[in-house]
Amino acid sequence: MPERDCIFFQFAKANQLASRFLSQKVSELNITSVQAMVLGFLDKEDQITSSALGKRTELDSATLTGILDRLETAGFIERKGNSDDRRSIRIHLTKKGKVMSREATRVITEANSEFLEVLTDSQKRELLGIINKLRLLTPRS
Repeated sequence: MPERDCIFFQFAKANQLASRFLSQKVSELNITSVQAMVLGFLDKEDQITSSALGKRTELDSATLTGILDRLETAGFIERKGNSDDRRSIRIHLTKKGKVMSREATRVITEANSEFLEVLTDSQKRELLGIINKLRLLTPRS
């Protein structure tokens, strides 16, 4: 099968391109693209539990813990006990983190628009619809 017809090859290459593109854009903030996305999620919903944040970001616990460690070391977040459930913690943006989360959201939004500017609005909606539909598929063994 020619690589131009192999959906897996095409998705892999598109993912590499998109990852490099976003990484380059958020590098001006001195954070990684994944850190920017986590801050973006926190910008939308601050003081979320780490468990809920993991579900939202679709990151496994070990990966999310490492990202949160680095964001905490940088002074962007604080982990605080959860008064509703002592077994969990809530992630709080610091003042510095609130500023950075807004900047991360701005950069991601601009990068998203710039990356997709070669598509019409209709093509953008169609592409997102197709990707969302494919993400709902359960792989067959």
